[in-house]
Amino acid sequence: MLRETDMDEEKAKRSERNVAVRVERLRKTYNSVVAADDVSFDVHEAEIFGMVGPNGAGKTTTIECIEGLRRPDSGNIRVFDLDPRRDGYALRARIGVQLQQSALQERIKVWEAMELFASFYSRAADWRALLEQLGLTEKRNAAFESLSGGQRQRLFVALALVNDPELVFFDELTTGLDPHARRAMWELVRGIREKGKTVFLTTHFMEEAERLCDRVAIMDRGRIVALDTPENLIRSLGAENRVVFTVEGPFDPQPLCRLPGVTRVETIGERIVVYGRGDMVVVEVVNALASKRIPFRDLRTEQPNLEDVFLTVTGHEMRD
Repeated sequence: MLRETDMDEEKAKRSERNVAVRVERLRKTYNSVVAADDVSFDVHEAEIFGMVGPNGAGKTTTIECIEGLRRPDSGNIRVFDLDPRRDGYALRARIGVQLQQSALQERIKVWEAMELFASFYSRAADWRALLEQLGLTEKRNAAFESLSGGQRQRLFVALALVNDPELVFFDELTTGLDPHARRAMWELVRGIREKGKTVFLTTHFMEEAERLCDRVAIMDRGRIVALDTPENLIRSLGAENRVVFTVEGPFDPQPLCRLPGVTRVETIGERIVVYGRGDMVVVEVVNALASKRIPFRDLRTEQPNLEDVFLTVTGHEMRD
């Protein structure tokens, strides 16, 4: 029978095994610019962890320090309990990296790039299956210079997965992709996690983080300002739902203001915004409009989202 101290030690060991990445008090500066300022967080195994924020927030600097591509000024980083700088060779066999900006020789063919990268590792995935999964089989003999932007992005994802990594880093994975290609990438990321692998991604698309990530760290001006599941971050706001619709002609908001759950009503020209809490706000609003015979159109509901969280915790909207 385990003693209480033994149980505590075993629990601690289990907890450590569940941590894929640990960052403690990371700081990185470029002359007078502080890119990462006292950044600390853990990434758990088999989760999709997202770091979100505007361009210039420090996301890429942070992820490149974790990957061992940049040397931090101070702080401690462990990836699978390895030091990215000291144990770089051992670590690179276990991680896959898709950089924010990448390039290959213009005339190298897709299959040649896959064969080359696979040769770097003692254990490699079937790169032909990766090309099939990413819709690049028909482009296997195409030169890199002939690929479209989306095809190049998919090729770099395939190269990041060619060593069958335990942890995959995606830095601004869907930037520049059209909506269809972006959603296809989301499905790919979910599939990677379903295989028990860990995904660490950065993005400035709040919708992407909200839909994909198990946990999200919101970063602004080099600091993490919030970290939790998307659901908990949104719930912590206590924010109101919004019912938005358009009317023609004069509109008296008072009947809506008196409805249960409605907190306020804004009139912006023909556009009406009703703020409220509770599951029945939409039904109450529609019933009130119908009973007063008020014609309306373009009615929709708006739920609080990560954009609202970012605005609340930083005091400003997302910027490019």
